[in-house]
Amino acid sequence: MGILIRIVINALAIVVAAKVIPGIELNSVLAAVAAGLVLGVVNGVIRPILLFLTFPLTLLTLGLFLFVLNGLCLWLTAALVNGFEIHGFWAAVFGALLVSLVSWVLNAFLNDQGNIQVLRR
Repeated sequence: MGILIRIVINALAIVVAAKVIPGIELNSVLAAVAAGLVLGVVNGVIRPILLFLTFPLTLLTLGLFLFVLNGLCLWLTAALVNGFEIHGFWAAVFGALLVSLVSWVLNAFLNDQGNIQVLRR
């Protein structure tokens, strides 16, 4: 159940990015869900490999290259999913930044099992 919630969160974050960032187009809800699923796989499998391979460049740029790397992962997702398009480098970078921010905020309400948790004082 937790993985389905995380896919929906990724899909919602992609929908927000498509509404806010010019250059990101999303044709349907099904494309958003597919993009959320593919983005989860890309972030879980391909991104760690890219992080390892680009570590010297990331270190040299004091971490700023991570923005480019996140943009490349989002662009790869758009290349793999029909109905989800990104036009331009900066749209990919800003879109990845917004997707990361929205996902982070929404994931703050989930525990490790993917269940919704209530914040307690």
